[in-house]
Amino acid sequence: MIQNRVTMRFSLTLYAIFVPLVLWSCSTSVAPVDTRNTAELYTAAPVSNYDPEPVTKGFHEVVQGDTLYSISWRYGLDYRDVAAWNNISGSYVIYPGQKIRLIPVRTSSSTTVISTPATTASRPAATSSSKPASTNNMRPRTQAVINQPSIQWRWPTTGPLIKSNTPIAQKGLDISGNEGQKIKAAANGVVVYSGSGLLGYGKLIIVKHNETYLSAYAHNRDMYVREGDIVKVGQDIATMGKTSRGQSILHFEIRKDGKPIDPLQYLPPRS
Repeated sequence: MIQNRVTMRFSLTLYAIFVPLVLWSCSTSVAPVDTRNTAELYTAAPVSNYDPEPVTKGFHEVVQGDTLYSISWRYGLDYRDVAAWNNISGSYVIYPGQKIRLIPVRTSSSTTVISTPATTASRPAATSSSKPASTNNMRPRTQAVINQPSIQWRWPTTGPLIKSNTPIAQKGLDISGNEGQKIKAAANGVVVYSGSGLLGYGKLIIVKHNETYLSAYAHNRDMYVREGDIVKVGQDIATMGKTSRGQSILHFEIRKDGKPIDPLQYLPPRS
């Protein structure tokens, strides 16, 4: 009888130790790794999530390096609208200190209120020191006509697509690669911005393809083109740089009438 009691107690002790160990082992097991290609896992953010910088003052004061295109890009506006609101035509030349309207001018058929003075869109008085915000705006080739009723897009570089939660990343694609990797023009066009004045983009190139479409190439290390240059599809325009977090990526955007669109709907399938 005593031996049976000892055996039973020993069995209960083993049960009390073994069962928790089994349960703990199941709860801490590593989930299987998905080995599919990163591009297959990538899902572009819906257009409704794109969030350009809000227009809080109704105008933007031009600083050196700004172009009408970069200002419009920053606020998610169509450059043609911004030009019309400010009576800017021709080569779209703007000057440091000039205040650019970012909302429509009030008319007899509109109730839009402009809080800025009526002179904010005027060009500063000409002086010997007056220079355009971006001197390359004056180059004749900027006015080259791009006759592209239909655009043949191509990928600007190779590499896996990666996900990021930054506001900038949600406006386009982040393509991972190696620093110094060549960045190519995604379609024929004219360079309308080449600089580092847009927060979050690093060294940025914006290319105008026709009156409707623009594309952008951000986080560059070396830039081979400047404003006014005509580029051909597949032409080397920059090399890949790094983000502020040390990632080697190209951030690529396509905008239609000033609004970000999903580049995957326009780029060809990847092999």
